[in-house]
Amino acid sequence: MTALPVLYSFRRCPYAMRARLALAVSGQMCELREVVLKNKPQGLLRASPKGTVPVLVLPSGQVLEQSLDIMQWALEQHDPEGWLTPSHGNLQDMLALIGECDGPFKQVLDRCKYPSRYPDADMNAERARAVAWLGALEARLSSDQPCLFGTHAALADMAIAPFVRQFAGIDADWWAPQPWPRLQAWLAEWQASDLLASVMHKLPAWVDGTAGVPFPPTMERTG
Repeated sequence: MTALPVLYSFRRCPYAMRARLALAVSGQMCELREVVLKNKPQGLLRASPKGTVPVLVLPSGQVLEQSLDIMQWALEQHDPEGWLTPSHGNLQDMLALIGECDGPFKQVLDRCKYPSRYPDADMNAERARAVAWLGALEARLSSDQPCLFGTHAALADMAIAPFVRQFAGIDADWWAPQPWPRLQAWLAEWQASDLLASVMHKLPAWVDGTAGVPFPPTMERTG
């Protein structure tokens, strides 16, 4: 039997989430090992001493340690929904927007989600920065363009949505009345998708020396 890639993951991590989304949509089978980040297994640390997730170990021995590298690798194997080919813009355009998410927006997200870790931060200013960036996402969307780069969900939508989800979850009562109806609808549709549900199953923590779980699970897509 041909060896499968091994994915070290953590269910709630947005970086791991987006890697699992790409692996699932591509149909790329792997062995998923759910880790506890407070008690990292030696298998993860041997594969990637930095000890963060996701990490994908290919049968060749190559190790992919960045979520975007995992996404692009999976989609280069098979991209049935055109995540690498948006209807507007191109891959480089999407990577630029994802870079804004992973850089400035992620910094603001961390400060707003964990204010006690940043006692010197001006939380009003941080939230204003987040509002400006989320407002720019709202402006990208329209009835004719329900996704960030056109008419169908693509790499940028799937890479950015887990982080917008985290921000929205900080204070749901604050999020709900914000003037972003298109962005809120975009996030709600993604959260309700069969694809997301398929990658969010709770799994027991993987133990060194044991087998992981086959991934992705079989699912039926509905639209």
